Amino acid sequence: MRENSGLSNRLNAAISGDVMADPAARGRYATDASIYQMIPEAVVVPRSVHDIEAAMSIARDEETPVLPRGGGTSQCGQTVNRAVVLDNTHHLNRILDVDTKNLTARVEPGLVLDELNRALKSHGLWFPVDPSTASRCTLGGMAANNSSGGKSLRYGIMRDNIRAISAILPDGSKARFNGADPEPGPYADLVADMRALGQREAAEIDAQFPKVQRRVGGYNIDALTGNDVNMAHLLVGSEGTLAYFTELELSLAHLPGEKVTGVCHFPTFYAAMDAAQHLVTLNPLAVELIDDTMIALGRDIPLFRNTIEAFVEPDPAALLLVEFAEGSAEANAAKLVQLSQLMGDLGLDFKGTGDRWGGVVPVSDDALQGAIAEYRKSGLNVMMSMKQAGKPISFVEDCAVALPDLAEYTKGLTDIFSRYGTKGTWYAHASVGCLHVRPVLNMRQDQDVKTMRAIAEECFDLVKYYKGSHSGEHGDGIVRSEFHEKMFGPRIVSAFEEVKARFDPTGLMNPGKIVHAPAMDDRRVFRYGPNYTVPDFETALDWSAWPGAAGGFQGAVEMCNNNGACRKLKGGVMCPSFRATRNERDATRGRANTLRFAISGQMPGGLTSDAMADTMKYCVSCKGCRRECPTGVDMARMKIEVLAARRRENGLTIAEKLVGYLPRYAPKASKLAWLMNLRNQIRLVRKLSERLTGVSHKRDIPVWSSNPFRDDEAQDTDPQVLIFADVFNRYFEPENLRAALRVLRAAGLRVAVAQDGSGIALECGRTLLAVGCVEEARSEAQRVIEATRPAVAKGVPVIGLEPSSILTFRDEFLALCPGAEAEALAQATHTFEEFLVTLPKLPLTALEHPIYVHGHCHQKAQDAVTPMLDLLKRIPGAQVSFIESSCCGMAGAFGYAPDTIDVSLQMANLDLFPALDAAPENAIIVADGTSCRHQIADGTPRRAIHVARLLERVLDG
Repeated sequence: MRENSGLSNRLNAAISGDVMADPAARGRYATDASIYQMIPEAVVVPRSVHDIEAAMSIARDEETPVLPRGGGTSQCGQTVNRAVVLDNTHHLNRILDVDTKNLTARVEPGLVLDELNRALKSHGLWFPVDPSTASRCTLGGMAANNSSGGKSLRYGIMRDNIRAISAILPDGSKARFNGADPEPGPYADLVADMRALGQREAAEIDAQFPKVQRRVGGYNIDALTGNDVNMAHLLVGSEGTLAYFTELELSLAHLPGEKVTGVCHFPTFYAAMDAAQHLVTLNPLAVELIDDTMIALGRDIPLFRNTIEAFVEPDPAALLLVEFAEGSAEANAAKLVQLSQLMGDLGLDFKGTGDRWGGVVPVSDDALQGAIAEYRKSGLNVMMSMKQAGKPISFVEDCAVALPDLAEYTKGLTDIFSRYGTKGTWYAHASVGCLHVRPVLNMRQDQDVKTMRAIAEECFDLVKYYKGSHSGEHGDGIVRSEFHEKMFGPRIVSAFEEVKARFDPTGLMNPGKIVHAPAMDDRRVFRYGPNYTVPDFETALDWSAWPGAAGGFQGAVEMCNNNGACRKLKGGVMCPSFRATRNERDATRGRANTLRFAISGQMPGGLTSDAMADTMKYCVSCKGCRRECPTGVDMARMKIEVLAARRRENGLTIAEKLVGYLPRYAPKASKLAWLMNLRNQIRLVRKLSERLTGVSHKRDIPVWSSNPFRDDEAQDTDPQVLIFADVFNRYFEPENLRAALRVLRAAGLRVAVAQDGSGIALECGRTLLAVGCVEEARSEAQRVIEATRPAVAKGVPVIGLEPSSILTFRDEFLALCPGAEAEALAQATHTFEEFLVTLPKLPLTALEHPIYVHGHCHQKAQDAVTPMLDLLKRIPGAQVSFIESSCCGMAGAFGYAPDTIDVSLQMANLDLFPALDAAPENAIIVADGTSCRHQIADGTPRRAIHVARLLERVLDG
């Protein structure tokens, strides 16, 4: 991966934005959500249109292609090329204007769809093209791809909702593409030539273009026929091959208002497909498919398990989610009645058996409907969560046929899969005959690549037979462009080539897409190319749940399919560092790609390189990805592996030793608490100690207690609960542990502190893992397992106060000490609130204060926030509010370090600090995490307390 230094030097000199040409950065932009990979020549993050113009000018001089890029979620290879990649998302993401009267908006290309819709919501408006990637896809990317979504039955696709596009042409000239007659000049000549092409080919276009809504293959030359020509519609779907979009004018719609969903259950997949043509006669907002494979996989994913149980009756072969928005609750209810009657007319009833079983589960609750929608939108990623070498592969996944043909088409395609020894998983847009289906194949094996090719050939023959579209939503890219002649005929393909040549005669803009494409099975442009290998190496943790080299570490890393869910900017936790920096390096996807390059020899220095360390630098080990990444990428655990590799090679700095060995020196330090605490009080000491200790002089360190918690404070005979006293609460806030003891005893429980009789406090190993000392952490974990084994064998629960410590028992211990004993401890382990909420009653008095709760990231990752909220709601009169935020940003030592403190505070300022500023003055702030409480104290006038302290306060007597 050699750097073109001349190109990068010229770009750096001319552009105000960032220019990246190092192997790690180029590797992060080498893939999208497809099977393809092409290393870019350089990556530019433009700050302005001027930067784009300068980059395009230099690229022309250097005879290097240009690739505009949005969220990088393309599934067909549209956003990979050996080119200068320009990432629009960091700076070119503004809403330029919203016209509520004429229902239009003007936006820059890097604006994320969800960000636009959040801004429009207060006006009662939205942009109604709703792809499943709305949380990270950009409007420019959507226009380039001609995207669509579940509501296209009513609102159409991207082409139907674009009014105008301002763009830079390959020669550097600018034009506004719309439906107006242009002034004389080069752009007018271009328009005249395109209109002439449209008129000349009108009959051929009419004969060859499929008569289905979901036709996004090729260039939209059908937009050039007739008298009402909008040139913007030719650019829509052009995949960055014709011009560089700088501004888009969009058509808006009024929000649909109150919705209901009828979940139609079917006994066979064929029955569901045959029913779709009848269900659309009720004029629904959407009809979306979920098959039994997706249901089964979803039940294995913690994020979706409870949702599925709430709306799925036992064992349907397929579901159709039929959504209505009729303007009132009464009208919506009437539609659900009609839907049930229609299902009955189709011969289906929940009381029936065999092929007569089925019916409708009505869902009117907004929260559940939202959860169902998120689950359906994650269909692709749910499919990709399979922990095996073979994955559902995208290459025939969005063909579209007319609804009367849907059942027979899907049956025919299933037969094709079966002949080749594979099967497909089905989901998505039944309302418009566009179903996503992906056969399971291993793209590292030549035979499976040949199978992919054979299936594609037969599938597209079948689509052609039914006069459907081979590209119904996800575009052409590399995977489908070569099949245009099969689908459209040679004359139409010649017209496509004529369009490309007229716009871009030198091939500057994203060459090899739509026309002159490589073969879809050319492994030289695959992510897993013919020379892709990962050598075996010894890992520090257990990765045996995944396939591949290094004991499964390869398979764990390769779980990332680049879907980009980690780039969402609101909701959940993942990924707090990306939300703060907007840098691809700092998203879970960026880190996973860098890891893949490191372990496969595509990046100098591998796991122990400075580039790898830099990539992991802002990972706060929040574990948000562990829960929220639909493919289950666990970057916090992978970071431990990287830290361990670097520690073996480089050892530990003094600052790292102070973090890692905190539990070892804490007993002695606490005896000198008065001396240790002087650091916070003397400014000169703060500054002088910064480099040595790795603690920014801008931060107070936690205050040492002169009266730390002792194990003998709770050693009841025959305990009913074992409490783990972590290092943070033991030595810095022992009042939390003492409060917890009082609450537990007020509940009538016998309590003992977990100990092993050595006189040395048990420790979870969290601080050791934070600096890569895995073997020492393993020893601590084994000590805990052995010390708690007798109690666990008796069924005694083990609880703790600090989420990052106690939840290590349920997570890292299983990777450190795999086996039955670790599993037993994990099953017995609970947070303080998880345990208390199971008790029938606590003696609590009323509290007339609002309570605002900030959940620790690890609580969120392991579903431990809800018990916390439920417990607090037991306080008479309690007004409990959950603060919707990502990571607080402190994250152990991360927030204290001089080189990460600024990003730490940026994270907190995204959601947490504004929520606290808006909270009533008399609100009680509750946060179980030690780091969380310190971040709140450092960044706001508020002071947060542990749940145990609040419960102690309201104990009755």
